[in-house]
Amino acid sequence: MKGRAGGERGKTMRHLVLCDDELVGAEGCDSAEGIPLHEEAEEPRPARGMRRAGWLLVACGLALLPWLYVLATGLPATATAAHWPVAWVGLDALEALGLIATGLLAARGDRRHALAAAATATLLVVDAWFDTTTAAPGGDFATAVAMALGAELPLAALCGRLALRALSRHA
Repeated sequence: MKGRAGGERGKTMRHLVLCDDELVGAEGCDSAEGIPLHEEAEEPRPARGMRRAGWLLVACGLALLPWLYVLATGLPATATAAHWPVAWVGLDALEALGLIATGLLAARGDRRHALAAAATATLLVVDAWFDTTTAAPGGDFATAVAMALGAELPLAALCGRLALRALSRHA
């Protein structure tokens, strides 16, 4: 007997098909015996609305690429923000809420901690980026780098790891 691996798109299990030597060339191999090898975790096709939303997001991301050039060449080197403290307090408040929510959900074993962890990781990376890129040279910059390397980026990595582990477990 000879074996061949079979499996088509849409099937949930891959089979080893055994045929008699003289039937191997025969079409369909009607007297074949199928032995399941392993289950495949084939992802279902996303709904039409989800596919459309996905392509819309891709298009928006591509449309932003030329805008980056406009920003890079047109923005002034310095700017004054009227609500500078509100912006930073708001960002740090969102980070605190994200860390608390992620921690509480993870401690309770709630799978939704992955969502909070992903959002919190993003906020922490953005905070580290803007802290370091907007800091004045000297002591302010050194403090921003220390905060980024000592707190924001390690916490972002932990949150990212929590999110990825939760996704890989439930896939």
